[in-house]
Amino acid sequence: MGPACGSATGPSRRNAAPERSDLEHIFQKTLPFAPWTTEASRRLPGVQPLRMTDWLVVDDAFAGQMAARDRLLSERRAEVLAPGPSDAPAAELLALILAHLGPGYRRAAGQVTRPDGVTVPLDGPPLLTAARLVQEDLCILEKPDGAPEHVLTAAALCFPASWTLAEKIGHPLSRIHAPVSVYDADMAPRVQRLFDRVHPDRPLWRQNALLYADPALYHPRTEMQPRVAPAERPDYLRSERQCILRLPDTGAVVFSIHTWVLPFASLTASQLATLKTHPIEYEGRT
Repeated sequence: MGPACGSATGPSRRNAAPERSDLEHIFQKTLPFAPWTTEASRRLPGVQPLRMTDWLVVDDAFAGQMAARDRLLSERRAEVLAPGPSDAPAAELLALILAHLGPGYRRAAGQVTRPDGVTVPLDGPPLLTAARLVQEDLCILEKPDGAPEHVLTAAALCFPASWTLAEKIGHPLSRIHAPVSVYDADMAPRVQRLFDRVHPDRPLWRQNALLYADPALYHPRTEMQPRVAPAERPDYLRSERQCILRLPDTGAVVFSIHTWVLPFASLTASQLATLKTHPIEYEGRT
């Protein structure tokens, strides 16, 4: 699932509903948390306890990211949405999201109006509806009876960071992470234990970061595409806040992903200084 908050603003030229070419230029102004700055988040897998009040983030790129999500879900739905064999986990996830929507959302009978003013009806397929409400990508994993690992059974993945949903859906964690070099014989059972032990009342989070040459939010890459790191430092930073939650009724695990993309130059002086001591990897061009 990729290598190991403020209030929303109104639409701006950069963050308004984008033309297709503008999907590459939806940037946050700041990175609220830089994972290379603390020992706990640098150490893989770097998970920490999550407060549910901090789960769903509305940041200054909300309008632009949500317009991009709506467009992808409309025009490329087969590539970014895999509903799964059962609606039960997605319906439970949608209910959880509705219970944790923060300021700026307005709920009326059968619909929710987002902070960007877009109204989303609640009578559609539950995973599609959930994906249109929040900035987070949403992956649902379940562990079949007797199976050793959780399997990715459903997902709304509009902003993949160098992976493709079609190659991962229906596969267990170890197969999903096969191309990730740090996901080795030691890391795989550690991550599986996290998924086994996560409790509905004790969710977890971690955050990663990579320097990217390509700032596009929709950044799929197949397993057969080799990753070629550029010779010079890329101009953009991409960071994912990944949360792991267990749904109490179905027992499914939700892996949610909030994505920040911003120019390298937008990092704070402190973040840049710490990055010299604790450098992060470069992601190559596709």
